[in-house]
Amino acid sequence: MVSDDREDPGTERGHRHVRADAQRNMDALLEAALAVFTSSGVDAPVREIAEKAGVGIGTLYRHFPQRADLIAAVCRREIDACANAAVSLAAAHKPSEALARWMQRYAGFITTKRGLAPALHSGNPAFEGLRDYFEQRLQPALRNLLDAAAVAGEVRGDIDPDDLLRAVGSLGMRSGDDGPEHTQRMVALLVDGLRYGAGPGLPKTP
Repeated sequence: MVSDDREDPGTERGHRHVRADAQRNMDALLEAALAVFTSSGVDAPVREIAEKAGVGIGTLYRHFPQRADLIAAVCRREIDACANAAVSLAAAHKPSEALARWMQRYAGFITTKRGLAPALHSGNPAFEGLRDYFEQRLQPALRNLLDAAAVAGEVRGDIDPDDLLRAVGSLGMRSGDDGPEHTQRMVALLVDGLRYGAGPGLPKTP
C-alpha cells in the first residue's frame, strides 16, 4: 500500500503547517508594510503592501481588518526587534560597544517611528497601549546595557534609561531633514558623553 504524505488539515501536523503559513504571511506583510510606510507614508494603498508581501489583499484584511491594526502591529514588531537586539549585542560585544550599537539601533527605530507619527498621534483606539508597551520593552533593555557598562567602568553609573531614550528620540525626530547620517553622528556624540566621569563601580540604584 502506498502511503499518502499529503497533510490532512485536520491533523496536528496539518494544523502546524497552516499556522506556519499564516506566520510567514504575517511576517511578510509586516516587513512589506514597514518598507511601504517608510517610503510612501501611512496612507499608501494597502494593495501595494499586499503585492510587496506576495499575498492576496484578502489575506491582508484577514490579518489586519483596519489600516490602524496594521500600523500598530508594525510598531510592536519594531519595538520587539529593538528590545531583542539588546540581548544579542550584549552577547557579542563588550558592554560599552553593545550600548553604543544599541543606541544606533534605537535611533533607527525612531526614524521609522517618525514616518508613522501622523497615524500614532491620531487618537485611534488601536494605538492605545503602545506607549506602555514601548516603555515595558525598551526601558529594561537599555537598563541592562547601561548597568553592564557601568559595572565595567565604561560609562557613568547615574544615567536614567528614560532620559536617554528621550534624548535619542529628540535627536532622531528633530534631525529628520538632515538625514540618518546626521542622527548617527549626534547619537555617537551622546554616547561619548556617557563615558565622562566613568569609573569602576556599581550602577545607579533605580
